[in-house]
Amino acid sequence: MGKIRKVSLSIGIVMVAVFLAACGKQSSQNNAQNKSITLMQTSDLTSLDNTNQAMLPEFNTLTNISEGLYRLNSKDQPVPAMATKIVKPTDNGKKYVFHIRSNAKWSNGDPVKAEDFEYSWKRSLNPANNPVYTYVFSGIKNADAIINHKKSYKTLGIKATGDKTLEINLDHPMAYFNKLVAMPVFMPQDKSFVQKVGVKKYGTNAKNTVSNGAFKITNWTGTNDAYRLVKNPYYWDRSAIKLDQINYKTVKDSNTAHNLFEDGKLDDATISGVTAKSLQKNKDLKRIPKAWTYYLQVNQRKGRPLANQKLRQAISLAINRKELTNKVLADGSLPASSFVSPGTAVDPTTGKDFSQETSFSVAPNIKQARSLLAAGKKEAGITGDLKLSIVGDDQDVTKNVAQYIQGQLDSKLPGVKVSIANLPDKAQQARRSEGKFDLAQWYWLADFGDPINYLGILTSNNTMNPGKFSDATYDSLIEKAKTAANQTDYWKYLRQAEKRLMNQNGIIPLYYVRESHLVNPKLSGVEYHVAGFPDYTRATITK
Repeated sequence: MGKIRKVSLSIGIVMVAVFLAACGKQSSQNNAQNKSITLMQTSDLTSLDNTNQAMLPEFNTLTNISEGLYRLNSKDQPVPAMATKIVKPTDNGKKYVFHIRSNAKWSNGDPVKAEDFEYSWKRSLNPANNPVYTYVFSGIKNADAIINHKKSYKTLGIKATGDKTLEINLDHPMAYFNKLVAMPVFMPQDKSFVQKVGVKKYGTNAKNTVSNGAFKITNWTGTNDAYRLVKNPYYWDRSAIKLDQINYKTVKDSNTAHNLFEDGKLDDATISGVTAKSLQKNKDLKRIPKAWTYYLQVNQRKGRPLANQKLRQAISLAINRKELTNKVLADGSLPASSFVSPGTAVDPTTGKDFSQETSFSVAPNIKQARSLLAAGKKEAGITGDLKLSIVGDDQDVTKNVAQYIQGQLDSKLPGVKVSIANLPDKAQQARRSEGKFDLAQWYWLADFGDPINYLGILTSNNTMNPGKFSDATYDSLIEKAKTAANQTDYWKYLRQAEKRLMNQNGIIPLYYVRESHLVNPKLSGVEYHVAGFPDYTRATITK
């Protein structure tokens, strides 16, 4: 998930407490007696229509109330959910036939049907639905043509061939398909219910929402900042669900989250910035590894100074990533030595972590950086100072990182002058999309655990590539990986693509984000996915 706010999946890092009226001053001890927990969201829930949303609160909630064909287990591997088993493809890897559980039901008692998947997936590509997350369907038959407005969304390669039988056809084999369909965007929708309440009203409040997962949503008006999940009595695996209730409240400020946790009013508090930095030795701190890389988008449009590869390389070599993570962030984040974050995926052909086997040295080299700066300026016809702008959002952590980079470049590279613009989210997104920047602070939080989810967004003309990195060799490697007929070729091309990206300095990785959580020691069984969203459905809390 990074996405034009990761199709705005921006993890709000600075937050303000709003108390959950329904819980009042309920303590964690009372939560334990009632088998309930209280969690936070970083912003208000706006919609639970998974076909046109890709925001963090929505996906967090959907993960705990709904299920797709598969869900991720504690080892981040897909396991059967609505599907009865993990399906092996036929037709040279291009055809999947799924059988939906006979006892799968929606929270209103409707049976979950194969057509609910077909309906949902096609809605996700229907222009009338204002879809925002279309690119993840690429590879499913006709998806690319649909996205490019060359075919109707009705031609997408998914079809219910019976009440409980679903057939999916691909344009080419996809080695990562099983991981892909565990994402919330691929969850089904109760077709009869959606049509009854109307597509404009569906998912706008608790009354107009149904779910097929472990919980169902209540006490949500569509505008309030607190709501509740309660057990779904129709859930197919309800005997595995130990919690009776999950309470959510909006908490936008990290210090407030810490205080609420200390007062027993949150069982899992996400903290960041100065708060996280000061609590690294707290006994309740849990550092969550995420497939999450913070990096600099580099504007490579024609006529911009950083269209020159040597100048991009000079900037990368001048930044001391270890100092950045150890002294500026000091929150458990690690220096980034590749685009793909560690822990995202193990290369099965080598047995090595993909990130580690494609990493470059993070050690700064000021002498080489200055040499490249001089050569790059000459090639680009730049005389005098090299003036660069850094654009980012207005969160404190973003400002701190920008100021550090500014200091590094101004002091280590004579003749480089850096200006900073930290803007509200909408304004900085507009600046990036219009190409009015040299360096932009951004990140990619992977949607699913495969390197293609990172590398695929940097092909030429991809909407997630506002820096306009464009390299024919890179594009070819990504296309070869996507259409590879076997695992050996697939991973070989991905390794080559990552190395090509770093060689060309298409982006400048800075650090791997580590989420800091304060967790009630009585809470266990939470599945914190490296790529994906926290799953509390199998959690327990002791008295």
